[in-house]
Parts: sequence; C-alpha cells; structure tokens
Amino acid sequence: MNVDASSRTPQLRRDAALNRERILLAARESFAENGIDASLEQIAKSGGVAIGTLYRHFPQRIDLILAAFDDKFALFMQTADLALTADDPWLGLSQFLETLCAMQADDRGFNDFVSMRFPANRETEVLHDRVCDVMARILTRAQDAGLVRPELTIGDLIAVTWANARIIEATTGIAPRAWRRQLLLMLDSFRFRGEEPLAEPALTDEQLYAAMARLGRA
Repeated sequence: MNVDASSRTPQLRRDAALNRERILLAARESFAENGIDASLEQIAKSGGVAIGTLYRHFPQRIDLILAAFDDKFALFMQTADLALTADDPWLGLSQFLETLCAMQADDRGFNDFVSMRFPANRETEVLHDRVCDVMARILTRAQDAGLVRPELTIGDLIAVTWANARIIEATTGIAPRAWRRQLLLMLDSFRFRGEEPLAEPALTDEQLYAAMARLGRA
C-alpha cells in the first residue's frame, strides 16, 4: 500500500517527541546520580536511542543539561519567590537556603549546575544571572530588617552551595543529612547580633564570577 509523505509526518513527529522524552528521562536520572559529566553514550543507551539521535535533539551537552533541569530550575525560582514574599525575611532566607541545599543533596547534577558558570553559553549565563539577582534580593531584604550581618554578600551565599557540594560528596550513603547540620551552623553565623565586621573582605563580583567559571571549566 502506498502512503504519501504527508501521512507519514505526524507519526515521525510523535516518534521524535517520544525519543526526546526518553532521552530527557534518562539524562535526569544519570545526571542526578553521576553529575553533569555523565556519559552521553550511556544516557542514549538508557533512553533506548542511538547516540546520533541524542545529538540531533541536543547538539551540545549543555543543551541537554538545560533541558533536563528546566523543571527543577522553575521549582527553584518558585522557592525564591516565596522567600521574597515571606512575612519574616530571616525565615525567607533560611528556608530558601535549606531548600536549595536539599535540592543539591537530591541531585548531583543540579548540585554541579547551580554552583558553576558556563561563560561560553549565553542561556546559562542568563539563568545564573537570575539566580544571583534573586539571591541578592533575598539577602538584602533580611539585611534591611536588621536580621543578617550587613557585610554578607551574594558571594557568601554562593559559598554555601560550594561547601554543601563537598559535604554531599563526602557523606552521601554514609550520613545523608549531614549537610543540614552544617547549613544550620552556617545560618547561625549569618545572624546579626551587633558584632564587629569580619576582618576578611568578601569576594568581589569579578572574583566570584571567575571562581564559578573555573568550576564550570573543570
């Protein structure tokens, strides 16, 4: 039986969409377990597609990373919005950081992504700029209320994610909630009680960006 091209197109589109979803499901699982450097060949195999099919949908690794974390990033921004509207600015900041650290602990790939910069990719730069902007607003709100040390900066909050990443790496499978104790200790040190400013200066914006980009290159 002859079938013209127009009747084949919808089926091909459905197949392509299904392949894309299979790839994304496999990528989310693999990134969560192995980080953003997970094998693309293994992701394609787990998704039941050829590596060429993966590359047709996602020409570069960063394209797959962005698609795989799209929903999680949206959840992250929802958490940030809640922090910005919390009646208690301190509670907003502390719950935001706890949610962020919990998301890191649950997903090694997201752990990688949130603490790095990828200067060669404009889309990730836009996302990370949004992250830094909302974190700065959450911090400033708590500082304006006199609840957080005034010398604290966005770099100090990013440093929490760096420290948390290492703690998670060391304690996963041994003490999976160890990160939370360290976060509580860190938060306690953030509270303003009239202390003298810290003797060591904060990272400049340029230093913070360079450090995050170094992690991305590594």
